[in-house]
Amino acid sequence: MDITLEKQNPTSARLRVKLAEADYAPGVEAQVKEYSKKAQIKGFRPGKVPAGMIRKMYGKSLLVDAINKLLHESVNNYIKENKIKILGEPLPERVENIDWDTQKEFDFSYELGLLPEFELNLGETASVEGYKVEVDDETINEAYEHMQRQFGKTENPETSEANDYIFGELKQLDGDFKTTTLLPLNKLKANQDLFIGKKKDDVITFNLMEAFGDDVNAVANVTGAGKEKAAELKGNFEFKVDNISRTEAAPIDQDFFDKIFGKEAVKSREEFDAKVKETIEENYKAEAEKVLNHKIVDKLVNETQIEVPREFMKKWLLTANEGKLTAEQIEENIENYEKELKWSMIRNKVVEENGLKVTNEEVVNRTKEKMLAQFNMPEVSEEMMESMNQFADSYLRQDNGKNYMNEYEAILAEKVIEALKEKMTVVEKTVTAEEFRNMSF
Repeated sequence: MDITLEKQNPTSARLRVKLAEADYAPGVEAQVKEYSKKAQIKGFRPGKVPAGMIRKMYGKSLLVDAINKLLHESVNNYIKENKIKILGEPLPERVENIDWDTQKEFDFSYELGLLPEFELNLGETASVEGYKVEVDDETINEAYEHMQRQFGKTENPETSEANDYIFGELKQLDGDFKTTTLLPLNKLKANQDLFIGKKKDDVITFNLMEAFGDDVNAVANVTGAGKEKAAELKGNFEFKVDNISRTEAAPIDQDFFDKIFGKEAVKSREEFDAKVKETIEENYKAEAEKVLNHKIVDKLVNETQIEVPREFMKKWLLTANEGKLTAEQIEENIENYEKELKWSMIRNKVVEENGLKVTNEEVVNRTKEKMLAQFNMPEVSEEMMESMNQFADSYLRQDNGKNYMNEYEAILAEKVIEALKEKMTVVEKTVTAEEFRNMSF
């Protein structure tokens, strides 16, 4: 067997494999013997079918199977032994005019997409902006309003008032945007009077963006559109009233405390206020952490010089997703695929250079922590923990270990980000909760 690698450029190569009869003959003989043991042919006892008859009946298919098996093993071993970093799998090139009946020597070739070496810029210039979110009184008041509404007594009056919510169809007059939504009248910054005193089936014409004080984030929340789409929702809209909702705010008492944080978790208004603020701050801290993580990924992907095998990627994606993706869809999203590949390469480099590993114990413990949090059980008995261990084990084994691999990859991704944070400079900027909500990420 002769295997040679022909590099065409830094990101593509052709792997040639030449086979002589001596290379594949042992594989064919092994398959003939196996068939002889299992074949059931009239006139012969099981396991006593002559090898010559097997060759005559199945020789060509056995030859093809033996060569395909040999090629698969040989190509994979060559790539592994020579530490060739490739994208996806080798793509076999079409071979014309093979005579399986008489031909003894074969020549096959595979197209490879090569992944180049690259350097990460993690020096003094590798800085990224992070955020520290200050929770103001307005944000806290909004949280109280939401909680009191959630647990308050609701009715559906015939005529709307200033603090009501009205449900109905929202339609853009000079565009095609249309949705059904719930409008909070107390959040309107302008034209609130247009919505007061309205009844079912009344139609209100107003400027949506103006009504919410040009707050794109507020418009996005009301319409369900993303921030980018919400920014385009300018001009006049029609709102047809379908229903009016009025809620009497729930009293802030011990029953209210228990509903929010659990039975007697807090026992006074002072404790409750502190717990609400702490919870809101923790939530914003977690959101700011997510934003920082995304910024780190985006910065490294955009600024790291990596030449990827674009043309090979298109072919491989089409082959690997046959029937699921078209060439047009791949072409349309090729930049996103390239970014995913670059991040995968960067992540693998960080893992390798920092010796990052995930143990089985970490995967199991993370799974149990999630389960305990889901059932709101910070502490459990030994008997309950044994059941939790069995539950976690069963969950991680599902879908042929897919859940296990998902947890493994999630933990590894966290370790990669933490390793990068230690080497990059995070410039922290203090912003208000409103400023943070209105940012485009």
